Amino acid sequence: MPEPVTLDIFEGEQTAIVGPNAAGKTCLVEILTGRWPLLNGNEVKYYFRGYEHRLVSENIKMLSFRDSYGDSDTSYYLQQRWNQHDIDESTPMADGRYIISLSSGELRKYQLRKALASHPRLLILDNPFIGLDNEARQQLRTTLADLIRNEGLQVILVVSREKDIPEFVNRIIRVGVLSSPNADVCSAHTAPSLTGKAGGEVPILRFSHVTIRYGSRTILRDLSWTVQRGEHWALSGPNGSGKSTLLSLVCADNPQAYACDIELFGRRRGTGESIWDIKRHIGYVSPEMHRAYLRDLPAIDIVASGLHDSVGLYVRPRAEQRETCLAWMRRFGIEQLADRTFLRMSSGEQRLCLLARAFVKSPDLLILDEPFHGLDDERRLLATAIIEEYCANPAVTLIIVSHYDDELPRGITHRLTLKNEE
Repeated sequence: MPEPVTLDIFEGEQTAIVGPNAAGKTCLVEILTGRWPLLNGNEVKYYFRGYEHRLVSENIKMLSFRDSYGDSDTSYYLQQRWNQHDIDESTPMADGRYIISLSSGELRKYQLRKALASHPRLLILDNPFIGLDNEARQQLRTTLADLIRNEGLQVILVVSREKDIPEFVNRIIRVGVLSSPNADVCSAHTAPSLTGKAGGEVPILRFSHVTIRYGSRTILRDLSWTVQRGEHWALSGPNGSGKSTLLSLVCADNPQAYACDIELFGRRRGTGESIWDIKRHIGYVSPEMHRAYLRDLPAIDIVASGLHDSVGLYVRPRAEQRETCLAWMRRFGIEQLADRTFLRMSSGEQRLCLLARAFVKSPDLLILDEPFHGLDDERRLLATAIIEEYCANPAVTLIIVSHYDDELPRGITHRLTLKNEE
C-alpha cells in the first residue's frame, strides 16, 4: 500500500516533474489544479494573497498536450486541422495569418502565447516541448526564463525525460511506478511477424510540381518528390513549413490533392480510387491522430480500428484479428492494458497504443509523424527497435518526421527538408 503524499511548492521554486510513462505525472498536476478530486477530506491549499488575481483559476494556468491543439472533434484528424478550431478562423492574427493555416507546432506556440497573455502567477506545462522545432524549443526556454526573472512567473513543467529540463529549473520531483509495465516485453511470447506485403516496381508516391495554398498563404510551392518502394525518408523542416500538409496529401486526407498532379501506389489521385483504397496500404500515427481519439474505448479496440482505418471501431474484429491486435500490443509492452479504456491511460501509453494501431495491418507504407511524443527513454528505445526491425524488410517504405535527429531510426536512406514560404 503506497504511503500518502505530502507536497509543498514554495514561492520562487521552478519545478520539473519527471518520470516514466504511467508514473502519475499528469495525475499529480491535475490534483494541483483541482481537476482530480481528493478523498477523505484532503485538499490542496493555495496562498496567492497580495497578487492581482484573487481566484485560483486566474492565478494558475495549465496547458496540456490536448489543450495546446484546440477544441476536440474527430474532424480534426480527418480534415488535418482545417475548419475545426475553437478560435474564430476568420480573424487574422497580428502577422496576417489565419488560425486555420497554422501547423500543429505553430498552433502549439499560439496557445502558449495565449496562456501567457493572461499573466498567471503559476504556469503548468505538460510536455511543453513536443511538436516544437529546435528554434522554437530554445525560444520557449528563453521566454520562460525571462518571465521568471522579470515578472516573477512560477513554472511547473511535466516532462518524460530529464534531458528536456531547462536550466532555470531549481527543483526536480521524480515520480516512479511500483512495477515495470514492460516487464514481459522480452519474454518468450510469440511476437507478430515484422514484415510488410510484397510490392511492384511503380513508385509508392510521386508529386509533380505540387502547390498548396490556404487563402493568401502558400504552404507548399512547386514540390516534386518521388518515393520508391523500400526507401526510408526522414522529413524535416521548421514549424509551419508544410510537413503535416504534405503527409495529409499522402494519406488522402487533403481535398486539394484532387487538383494536384499526385500519384499514390501507381494511380493518379482523382481517377476513381477511394481514400480507403489508399489508406489500406498505409500505417499512420501523428499528433493530430492522437488528438482525435476522444472516445473512451478499450485500448484493444483502438488498435483494432487500424484494421479499418477508422477513428472509432465500427466493425468488431474477428478472433484472428483480435489475436493480431494483442500480438502487437504485446510487442509494444502494453498487452496488459488491452481492456483499459483509452482516456484512462497516460499519454505515453496512449501513444504506444496508436503505434500498435499503425502496425496492426502490416502496411506497405509506414508514416510516422513525431511518433515518440510523450514517450520516456525506455519506451523510445523499444519503439525505435520495432520500427527498425519492421523496416528491415525491403518491401517496406518509411516516411518519418522528427524534430530530433537523434530520434531517427537507423537505415534512413533519403531526406526531404522543407522550408517556410515567405
